[in-house]
Amino acid sequence: MSVPTLQYAYFPGCVAQGACRELYMSTQEITQALGIKLIELKKAACCGSGTFKEDSQLLEDTVNARNIALAEQLNLPLLTHCSTCQGVIGHVDERLKDAKDNDPDYFDQINNLLSEQHCSPYQGSTEVKHLLWALVGDFGLEALSLQVKRKLSGLKCAAFYGCYLLRAQQSLPFDDPIHPSSMENVFLALDATPIYYSGRTQCCGWPLASYATPQSFAMAGGRIQDAIAAGADCLVTPCPLCHLNLDSRQPEVEKSIDTKLGLPVLHLPQLVGLALGIEPQKLGLEKHVVSTKPILEKLGLT
Repeated sequence: MSVPTLQYAYFPGCVAQGACRELYMSTQEITQALGIKLIELKKAACCGSGTFKEDSQLLEDTVNARNIALAEQLNLPLLTHCSTCQGVIGHVDERLKDAKDNDPDYFDQINNLLSEQHCSPYQGSTEVKHLLWALVGDFGLEALSLQVKRKLSGLKCAAFYGCYLLRAQQSLPFDDPIHPSSMENVFLALDATPIYYSGRTQCCGWPLASYATPQSFAMAGGRIQDAIAAGADCLVTPCPLCHLNLDSRQPEVEKSIDTKLGLPVLHLPQLVGLALGIEPQKLGLEKHVVSTKPILEKLGLT
């Protein structure tokens, strides 16, 4: 089976270039290993993480129309590895494609604002897709399984999808928003064991963290406890904001709920990278707050 050659306009987002640098590192590693070419959109702006629209829908749409237009200039799909970015930019893309046909005045207003800033117009000519969708739908699970150099046999992985990836857009490619399976299908392609638990499609609590911290930590703790009770060796998430609440804040969560947890939380490309035979250090696995050593020990990598 031939391996497809894929190319994307890469939108890394803010968190992967700051608090979750290991996500940026691991995405670079696995795309190189799979022969996927990324052209990073260096001039792209923050998507707003859903906060711009609280002040102005026009602001969110204009900022992200510009982001999408940068990909359109390259005649490439826009790829992100952040489910929040996917949800925000993907929903803007859906809304503006609809406006192009059904609300031309609003569509023109967006492009007039872009023109005033000497930006290329939004055309609605490309797609916005998460790395997960690219792996499942473009590269393909069979092709991915053929690239596995280190089978993850015996590793029990619990998916944590996050809110934006499943529920932000009207149309969800390659999956079902209520009963998703794409993450678990990736696990199977890597020879890992999927773990199903009640919190896999629920909110991690991140949106509440700044103003309702105890409630946020209770939500995160509940999700982690559910996964542990189901037998998971680790959580795997396609969202760096979920990763911050579930990994970086796990010690605070433990104090808040008065329960020891200690469950490692991996970014999706880190798990893929392990199966591709990439060294753990290149995937940034030492950068986590909750030690990933138990995972590496289970795979015979320590």
